[in-house]
Amino acid sequence: MHLDEGRRAAAAGDWLAAGHAFVRAAAEGGTEGAELAVHAAAELVPLAEGGSAEAAALLAGIHLEHSDETALPTALKYARAAAEAGVPAGQRVYGHMLAQGLGVEADRAHAAELFRAAADGGDAYGAFNLAQLVGDPEESMRLLAAAAQGGVVLAGAVLADRLSGLDRDEEALGWYVWAAERGHTGAMHAAACWYRDGFGSAPDPVQAVRWWFTMLAHGEGDGVHDAIALARSGALDERQIREAGRLAGTPASAEALIDTVSSPEPEPPTQRG
Repeated sequence: MHLDEGRRAAAAGDWLAAGHAFVRAAAEGGTEGAELAVHAAAELVPLAEGGSAEAAALLAGIHLEHSDETALPTALKYARAAAEAGVPAGQRVYGHMLAQGLGVEADRAHAAELFRAAADGGDAYGAFNLAQLVGDPEESMRLLAAAAQGGVVLAGAVLADRLSGLDRDEEALGWYVWAAERGHTGAMHAAACWYRDGFGSAPDPVQAVRWWFTMLAHGEGDGVHDAIALARSGALDERQIREAGRLAGTPASAEALIDTVSSPEPEPPTQRG
């Protein structure tokens, strides 16, 4: 969807819209999106040089994420220009470079100021980055919640981890499920284990298996053995396994689990003396 959107914008000569669309496609894991974003960067240079701070911010982000170290001076130039113009995305990118010492001497205090300005301007990733730097745990969690509500799925998973560390299990489980529903596989595994073990809620084997099935649908098989072990323990019957498959949108996984559980477990190898 983002690739098509970007191609239409490029065909119309709107390279700002095209660049943003290609960056979104790349963020979803598409190599083609990254390649097209780099191509769009060349078209953004005249806009940035002509005074478009938005183009400068986008150009800096593309070079930082999708080019090698030789592009750091260029990324720094445009990020600083966009930040000085008050563009939240530019403040966030320049802040990131300062925080990590990328092409510039590290300055975490200035980075925090830039992240705060970006967050105040509505940039969700600025809020997420600031949450990693502030010393007040409650402020950090507020920033993570704001970032998550702004669309940063990772922020929800990190917030769940923070809440778990404070033994606020019910809230933590809620955020794990929130992130899991949005495709974060680590949060899926955490939610599955918590539902199995009864952290943050009463034990719910259907929800546990549901999230392990969902992990599998996302290409992560780490929960398969956990699902088999839970089913073999008698914690749920065939009807419940099928319900887990329905909730996950993977009925075939449910049938495969039922077949596995119905089959006798392999005998351990015998030792020959």
